[in-house]
Amino acid sequence: MTARAPDPVLLARLADVAVRVGLNLQPGQDLVLTAPVEALPLVREIAASAYRAGAGLVTPVLSDDDISRARFRHGQDASFERAPDWLYRGMAQAFEGGAARMAIAGADPMALAAEDPAKVSRANKANSLAYKPALEKIANFAINWTIAAYPTVGWARQVFPDLPEDEAVLKLAEAIFAASRVTNDDPVAAWAAHNAALRARSAWLNDERFDALHFSGPGTDLMVGLADGHEWHGGASVAQNGVACNPNIPTEEVFTTPHAHRVSGTVRATKPLSYNGALIEDIEMRFEAGRAVEARSSKGETVLLNMIDSDEGARRLGEVALVPFSSPISQTGLLFYNTLFDENAACHIAMGQCYSKCFLEGAALSPEQIAAQGGNSSMIHVDWMIGGPDTDIDGIRADGTRVPVFRKGEWAR
Repeated sequence: MTARAPDPVLLARLADVAVRVGLNLQPGQDLVLTAPVEALPLVREIAASAYRAGAGLVTPVLSDDDISRARFRHGQDASFERAPDWLYRGMAQAFEGGAARMAIAGADPMALAAEDPAKVSRANKANSLAYKPALEKIANFAINWTIAAYPTVGWARQVFPDLPEDEAVLKLAEAIFAASRVTNDDPVAAWAAHNAALRARSAWLNDERFDALHFSGPGTDLMVGLADGHEWHGGASVAQNGVACNPNIPTEEVFTTPHAHRVSGTVRATKPLSYNGALIEDIEMRFEAGRAVEARSSKGETVLLNMIDSDEGARRLGEVALVPFSSPISQTGLLFYNTLFDENAACHIAMGQCYSKCFLEGAALSPEQIAAQGGNSSMIHVDWMIGGPDTDIDGIRADGTRVPVFRKGEWAR
């Protein structure tokens, strides 16, 4: 299903921001690009921008919700244990050869809501296993990569269910453009200023060298130990290939790696989680020695439990991120049903794989060294939101002293 395309001027600006700020694509560098087929207007603009920036080859890989649904309705049962590993091996090979990675978010978040959840879970697990060689290049920040977004009909219908489809798409486009800072006359300069502000937050946290963070709020009393030698990041970061890029367009977070074995207490979600075609609401978890030993939700609990049982590391944390309640995305009051946006509206944690770049000298650490310092390993990385206007966070130093980090959902300094 298609709708009227968004403002072509702002769409072209978004493409330039994705290429120049998100990827910082280098002359001669190849680009592997994934996107829903509805996002072709943006894909075409990105390809043009990439080639103007000197790209080698731009290779798009398109997906389609109707084709995905056809598999669940008509595919052989055995097919749900399989995934296109040949494709993911090829992507990993491209990344090893120096290619950059861009993903365009925009698929209908509820595309598989009516399908058999057992089949969805099996397919997701097979896909995660097959994708791991490529994911490792991304999670370890071996390459410059980024995610941007395009307003599709299915997505817009979820965010604005009471509006006609064309109007809903244009409203979602407005929200994407504003959050991505392309409504500024000079989006690149706007991103430079924003990155500087996020770097200042990260620098303060790195100077403090907290041993742990204590989150408190309605239903939440959570102690998150931080990995040994952890490092905070926010905004632009330098990948192992030496290229500074912004992995998320938009972004409002500063984040680091928790210690996989030093998380304890209870935590309650402050926003629903849209995950692989299901909406999971009112998540609550209890952690002991880093592991989620209890998990429940008022909706989508089967999907939640299948997710955290994906592998041994799926019940442990791979990321903790701080986002003030006053962030522009939060202030829209919208639930985007898309983690790229919803995670930038609230403090959040992620189940599963950690980022090696969130360690001092992380590029030089082996997987065994990362694990020894508390980094988690998993085939999944799923963020869910735990912050809001009543969230308080204390930084805990090694000597036990406390420093206010957040009060009432805002930075305390």
